[in-house]
Amino acid sequence: MKRVILMVIDSVGIGALPDAADYGDSGANTFAHAAVNTPDFAVPNLTALGFGNIEGVCGGALKTDAPTGAFGRLEEISKGKDTITGHWEIAGIETKTPFKTYPDGFPKAFMDAFAEKIGIDCLGNYPASGTEIIEQLGPVHEATGKPIVYTSADSVFQIAANTAVIPLERLYEICQTARELLTGEFACGRVIARPYVLQDGKRIRTADRKDYAVSPPAPTLLDHIKHAGQTVYAVGKISDIFNGSGVTVSVHTESNMDGVDQTIAALSAAFDGLIFTNLVDFDSKFGHRRDAPGYGSAIMAFDQRLPEIIAAMGDEDILMICADHGNDPVHSGWDHTREYIPLLMYGKPVKGGADLGTRATFADIGATISAYLGVAQTAIGESFLEEILL
Repeated sequence: MKRVILMVIDSVGIGALPDAADYGDSGANTFAHAAVNTPDFAVPNLTALGFGNIEGVCGGALKTDAPTGAFGRLEEISKGKDTITGHWEIAGIETKTPFKTYPDGFPKAFMDAFAEKIGIDCLGNYPASGTEIIEQLGPVHEATGKPIVYTSADSVFQIAANTAVIPLERLYEICQTARELLTGEFACGRVIARPYVLQDGKRIRTADRKDYAVSPPAPTLLDHIKHAGQTVYAVGKISDIFNGSGVTVSVHTESNMDGVDQTIAALSAAFDGLIFTNLVDFDSKFGHRRDAPGYGSAIMAFDQRLPEIIAAMGDEDILMICADHGNDPVHSGWDHTREYIPLLMYGKPVKGGADLGTRATFADIGATISAYLGVAQTAIGESFLEEILL
């Protein structure tokens, strides 16, 4: 029974890419800045696997002499620094034209058409932090019932609502309407439902976020695995990112720790294929909110769960841990940062201490998974399987 457990620690970048300045991200380093700003930061399990041996990580301060895993870092060839471009590239698709962004908000023609379709006007329609805009516009939204619309430096149309004002299913319907309209001249990568509740005078976002993405333009790693009769077990927002394409089982998660729990539960089932997990809290709760100590604490919490994940693995299972972009918690603004991503691999078939150096594209991950599972190769990417197997 061959399986790969691919865990995306969402946004945990490890240093600015050579073209980071083009994106306004010079000097970005998500992991290092989270670590240095977190009291008593320690990640013994990641360190033992070889995280600190990856080129450029914390100046070598976390290096170990005998790493038990294989390791490396990867560059992004796609244009952008978005969740979709990162995940799609991992799965074998290069995004040559970045998704359209809306730094001045969405055009009036679109907003008028959207309001007519859903039967009510909207508030906001400008780039903002999700936690800040619900505080700014929440009182008006709660008094009028008008949904809150906002965007960011990414290609996203986000709709926030108090679920006591707009019930969750209605919010999802509104987002689906937006998804249907955001095509052609109004193209947009993702529509995101951002429900919140009012508790003790505070507006708190719930775990019922839902993403409505465009479909990949070509078959991905997920499609190849599914077509080979194997399982693609999606944990977290993976199914949303790929718009369900190639997914055979999908499990919603409420937090990083729930994502780890669901991954361990998936490991208890018997199947060949891929367990593909996204742990989004790093990005949504700490990176975008520029909470460096919170980010560092979340990394430590994940580190503490690694022994449980490893204990649940079978003899032919390979664990891969990577990111999809950066989100430096001390960077200006509140958006993603253009960074290298780390890669750690562990399992009985994996050669401890194998150093992959710097790979040219995230897609090498998907190509390697394709080779290990014996399915059709991804359109881009070069397998490093022979370099990591014993």
